[in-house]
Amino acid sequence: MKIIRYIYKNSINIGIIINNKNVINIKDLNIKINNMIDFIDFLNNKNFQPQKKYNEKKLIKMSHIKLLSPIERPNSLRDAYAFRKHVEAGRKGRGLPMIKEFDLFPVYYYSNHSAISGPGEIYINDEFLNRFDFELELAIIIAKKGKNIKIEDADEYIFGFMIMNDWSSRSIQKSEMKLNLGPAKGKDFATTLGPYIITRDKLKNNITETKNGCIYDLKMEAFINGKKVSEDNSKNMNWTFAQIISQISKGTTLYPGDVIGSGTCATGCLLEINLTNKTDNWLKLNDVVKLKIEHLGTLENKIKLEKN
Repeated sequence: MKIIRYIYKNSINIGIIINNKNVINIKDLNIKINNMIDFIDFLNNKNFQPQKKYNEKKLIKMSHIKLLSPIERPNSLRDAYAFRKHVEAGRKGRGLPMIKEFDLFPVYYYSNHSAISGPGEIYINDEFLNRFDFELELAIIIAKKGKNIKIEDADEYIFGFMIMNDWSSRSIQKSEMKLNLGPAKGKDFATTLGPYIITRDKLKNNITETKNGCIYDLKMEAFINGKKVSEDNSKNMNWTFAQIISQISKGTTLYPGDVIGSGTCATGCLLEINLTNKTDNWLKLNDVVKLKIEHLGTLENKIKLEKN
């Protein structure tokens, strides 16, 4: 199932994509729910098959709607650090050895769950545009409440997947990381998610089960102004989402709608590309960034200046 939030006739709605061309409003399926977190909770407790129930007269063409972030304000937004090649390349470019602790446990940080937007124009304060960067990531949404989740059970807590762009101001990040507290202002001003949530059951042909949880085989690509700059695959995550979920939930409760990013994939940001190629290329105003993940669609954003 592909689930979206969208604007149609000045109204914000939740819908289900039908045949990749149309959308049906969940209210036209007699589901009286107004926010995505409640809808996720509803679906997790129902055997729901919309393709068998919708009235074709209620369908809306995708071309007639404006897509929003699939989830507006989750209870939390965490971002992991799961792609070893990305970490290695970044450290090598600085002349540093690999961090041995990377292989001990999956790490993550909290980002700003109130600074989420979706496809379309993204408005950035001038202060953040110095060495401005994208990050290509795969994100999951938690399906149900859980605490101290075992690795072998953790994939059942995944409701679905989205594309995630963890926008970053590298000039600010470089300064604040010297304080050894992790990413802060350099990353908390903008995250884009979208274009839709695809439920886990729709990726069954891209899943390999292992003792450490499922491996999701999804091609990942990034384009700037139409030029491909990045390509990797989510199967190259060195920590599975099951391991990440298990680590996060130790002594902490996860809730429906919580969002967890994979971390940047290999070649998935300009910082890594610049360090590897000894270049100094960064995003600028009016650049168009497209992130594509197999079966998850394309998340496209155009960079605009925030008006004070």
